[in-house]
Amino acid sequence: MTISKKTLRTCDEGHKYYKSSDCPTCPVCEQERNPEDGFLSLLSAPARRALEHNGVTSLQQLTKYSEKEILKFHGMGPASLPKLRAALETNGLSFKN
Repeated sequence: MTISKKTLRTCDEGHKYYKSSDCPTCPVCEQERNPEDGFLSLLSAPARRALEHNGVTSLQQLTKYSEKEILKFHGMGPASLPKLRAALETNGLSFKN
């Protein structure tokens, strides 16, 4: 088993953090961006960023996509689909067929 070496990084906002991957996301900035309510607050950070990167920030926008299309977004996994499905159903909406 190999151990990844973490390197100290500083984001544009001046936060210092350690990362062992090439991922440029600052965990402090990401925590500050985490919504407190709404359907995006139910998702993991990678899944939330995947939707935001593809312009999906509302349930209405989510209805324009099928589940299969959503799963193609980088960072979106199958564990997020039940949460999205439930949020849509609660509001009388659904994924595109």
